[in-house]
Amino acid sequence: MSNDILIQYKHYRARNRRFMLLLFLLLILISLFSLLAGSHIIGWQELLALFRNEGSETNRQILLNIRFPRLLGAILTGVILSLSGAIMQILLRNPLASPYTLGISNAAAFGASFGIVFLGARAGIARSSDLFMITNPYIITLSAFLGSLLGLTIILTIIKLKQASVETIILSGVVINSLFGAGIAVMQYIADNVQLASIIFWNFGDLGRSNWAALFFLTLILIPALLYFYSKRWDYKMLGCGDDYAQSMGVRPQRIRIIGLIITSLITAVAVSFFGVIAFVGLVVPHIVRKCIGDNEEFLITGSALFGGMFLLVCDTIARTIISPVILPVGILTSFLGVPLFLFLLIRKKYDTYQN
Repeated sequence: MSNDILIQYKHYRARNRRFMLLLFLLLILISLFSLLAGSHIIGWQELLALFRNEGSETNRQILLNIRFPRLLGAILTGVILSLSGAIMQILLRNPLASPYTLGISNAAAFGASFGIVFLGARAGIARSSDLFMITNPYIITLSAFLGSLLGLTIILTIIKLKQASVETIILSGVVINSLFGAGIAVMQYIADNVQLASIIFWNFGDLGRSNWAALFFLTLILIPALLYFYSKRWDYKMLGCGDDYAQSMGVRPQRIRIIGLIITSLITAVAVSFFGVIAFVGLVVPHIVRKCIGDNEEFLITGSALFGGMFLLVCDTIARTIISPVILPVGILTSFLGVPLFLFLLIRKKYDTYQN
């Protein structure tokens, strides 16, 4: 009997490793397609010529300064948002937990709105050339990041003062969401027409703002966070069995939970501060991965990261090409795709529960 269980477990791990390899290969293939697709189509031969330092200068500039930074921005942001969502769902033992549930994204949006209204930042699109134009970009980025930190500070204060339970943290996030949503409404009410357009455009979520400086900061903050979460995968597995059991195994649930929430909030704040609010990635992706590989935290963390990068890259590629040459903000597309996907997963879960 024990040998059968061991064999099944080995098959389970082998199957999940194949799933990870498949995700990685799909990510590479989709990345190559994303580089070639767009209003200006670049062929395979032209792409290979550029790698040999041949080909036209126009294609070189499009690839190096527009498409490649945007591609990397989509992958890194997708990894950050989906990873944050998976970790929050593990820590809070709640399938609806995500950076948006805790109000981090709304807090960042409020910070960006404040920067636009009071600090002179602007964001928008020049319709004549369809090129993204932004003045004082780092004011918006810094304001959004500080707004996220404000939301995180409120959550941590509640946890420290009240020794909050998981349920209290979730409810606090709902309240914080509403609070910063009201703050955004106030900013929109007092803004002039140009400021209002900038606020609305920033809140769409757009990867056209990606540049090499943003990619450097995203990579700098993502790598240590990913290593930390993967190193704590066994602690997270113990948390899934309940706080009492985790404590009996030497895990400190409150400490692990607070550190995890701080790190996920910080990496989400960096991504949102650069690219705006991109909804549903952190909520939907962990559910899809969990359906494919189960609740094993070892594979869930890695799978969510890979699938999240692939998912957001697919969404951005569609947003760039579906009504080319017009480029849709990717946040609109993730909302359109995320809502039916999440409803399908929710209905399927209820159906499976009923059948069992």
